Amino acid sequence: MTAPPRNPVVACGVYVDGVRQPGDRTPAAAIAEVRTRGGFAWIGLFEPGDDDIRDVADALGLHELAVEDAVHAHQRPKLERYPEHLFVVLKTVRYVEHESPTTANEIVESGEIMVFLGRDYVVTVRHGRHSGLHDVREQLEREPERLRGPATVLHAVADRVVDGYLDVVEAFQGDLDFLETAVFAPRDSLGVEQVYLVKRELLELRRAIMPLVGPLRSLSDGTCAPFVPEADRTYFRDVEDHHTRVAERVTGFEDLLTTLVDATLAKVSLRQNNDMRKISAWAAIIAVPTMVFGAYGMNFDHMPELRWTYGYPLVLAAVLGACAVLYRLFKRYHWLYDAPSRPAPLARPTFWVMLFLLTWLAAVVLGVE
Repeated sequence: MTAPPRNPVVACGVYVDGVRQPGDRTPAAAIAEVRTRGGFAWIGLFEPGDDDIRDVADALGLHELAVEDAVHAHQRPKLERYPEHLFVVLKTVRYVEHESPTTANEIVESGEIMVFLGRDYVVTVRHGRHSGLHDVREQLEREPERLRGPATVLHAVADRVVDGYLDVVEAFQGDLDFLETAVFAPRDSLGVEQVYLVKRELLELRRAIMPLVGPLRSLSDGTCAPFVPEADRTYFRDVEDHHTRVAERVTGFEDLLTTLVDATLAKVSLRQNNDMRKISAWAAIIAVPTMVFGAYGMNFDHMPELRWTYGYPLVLAAVLGACAVLYRLFKRYHWLYDAPSRPAPLARPTFWVMLFLLTWLAAVVLGVE
């Protein structure tokens, strides 16, 4: 059974003096009514296709390049001015809940809202499930004195998007605090790949936020008149101020993550150096018996100590003593164990090796006697 085609028009209303007029309309009928009785039309679309948006574009005279961008999405935040309308792209972001930032595959999910702003209409095109505007529309309809015109709708949408940035940044701060604690924990094994994953998600957040500086500045400084009246520019300046605060925090996050990446790399390098130091220390200890027993394995005839009664235990004692001296020396300078996490004596493998060798040596001496 074939599913019915999805209607991309999620809302279409006519507003006169801030009050939504009763009745359902098609976008074309709403535009015709506005141009007859005044007011403005607000048309909401969700992920429209080329055919879905064509009627709206023809009725409003939307520029084909802007229409193409609205359909295919994946745009950077921007503002484009055309003779009959403005085209604004806003990136929405949503914080994806997770147990830990070091194991999450995704922290920030992005969407898009495109806005066509004309003198007597506003068309919002959404991409992404989390970029809904239903509550924005309801809030404005409860306060008709705020619905002065299409620019008011654009301000409400931009304000909601920037407020979403603030929520995501607050949540992201918790992830960075977790990472900072993990990176500088003495025994944590956090890898640089996990820190880089968070840095990659921050980059996506930055791509959504930073390019919006220019569009908000243009909306607040009079560049976009007459589409944005003087009365609405003050409100856009407030949105711009909130956006500046968010951008500053994101910049601070970038600096902190760069520091954490460097610190993680330094910890990895230090850990590798410690491992090499331990390997070198144990190799030096093992080299002593290897050298001595190698000399005795050359089968020379004139080696006086081979005929001594206590030659064998004395050689073993000398080798064991030399290994013990090296072991104590390396342990004193923490070449064998990390100072804070040195194991208890009975838990050290070396303790049992030394005990075995001493028992063996005692048995050899007693056997000779």
